Amino acid sequence: MAFTAKDVQALRERTNCGMMDCKKALTQADGDMEKAVEILREKGLAAATKKAGRIAAEGVVLATVDPDTKVGVVIEVNSETDFVAKNESFMEFVKSCAKTVAANKPADVDALLKLPAVGLSMTIEEELRDKILTIGENLKIRRFAYADGVVETYVHGGGRIGVMVSFDTDVADKEGFSAYAKDVAMQIAAINPAYLDEDSVPAEVLAHEKEILKAQIANDEKLKNKPAQIIEKMVDGRIGKYYKENCLMDQPFVKNGDQTVRQYTEETAKALGGSIKVKSFVRFEKGEGLEKREENFAEEIAKMVK
Repeated sequence: MAFTAKDVQALRERTNCGMMDCKKALTQADGDMEKAVEILREKGLAAATKKAGRIAAEGVVLATVDPDTKVGVVIEVNSETDFVAKNESFMEFVKSCAKTVAANKPADVDALLKLPAVGLSMTIEEELRDKILTIGENLKIRRFAYADGVVETYVHGGGRIGVMVSFDTDVADKEGFSAYAKDVAMQIAAINPAYLDEDSVPAEVLAHEKEILKAQIANDEKLKNKPAQIIEKMVDGRIGKYYKENCLMDQPFVKNGDQTVRQYTEETAKALGGSIKVKSFVRFEKGEGLEKREENFAEEIAKMVK
């Protein structure tokens, strides 16, 4: 079965593979378009398997509220190099993942991979394989989170940090709420609080922190001989400082250090004539906790020249 240049172009549009790869696949498939697609998929699987061992710690974090489902999503997809994050095809894939999360609310990455990509005739796993083949790097969907209701998202540094904040409020549609919500999301991006409020700090974390503070006092010549109840009061005072640094609602608001985020929230709720409660937040920073690839450009260039 013969095939034309038009067939090659059509296969290329369907699979995003290179012209020569498409031509070879059509030749191998005797011009059968579906068979050629399968051949390229299998080739993609082999390429993906080969690349899977390579470190992917770059990429992008996307935080968005899906316009169709109104579900907020924050997702991190990793690549091997920073250049890929600027690749249109890569960004299309990240958006496709976010859209599929918003539509299906999967339990984890494995569940997401098995889902049909929204608007496409393939699963997320197949789409991932295709992108690995066309982009030529190992790509990984690392993690995601989603939230319903009143949600604000914020992306900082072109996808270096993504934040999603959930609110419980009756003033979401009032003018001024959106600016307030964006301020809270930006605060989280900039200051990186570990917890929402004092109640959110786990008891064991607090106990550990108190032990550290007691040890610091015990090692201080001026303080170690003070009465136990005084030392206890000092520990409580310093725990207050810990809350201020680590809990979002206790932190000084970045745009006005004279008030805390809690005070800014109360002030905004009063001004808008209703109530606002920050329910939860998620902050992803690209590549945090991942082993980074050691680059040695001199060696890379030497290899290329050889």
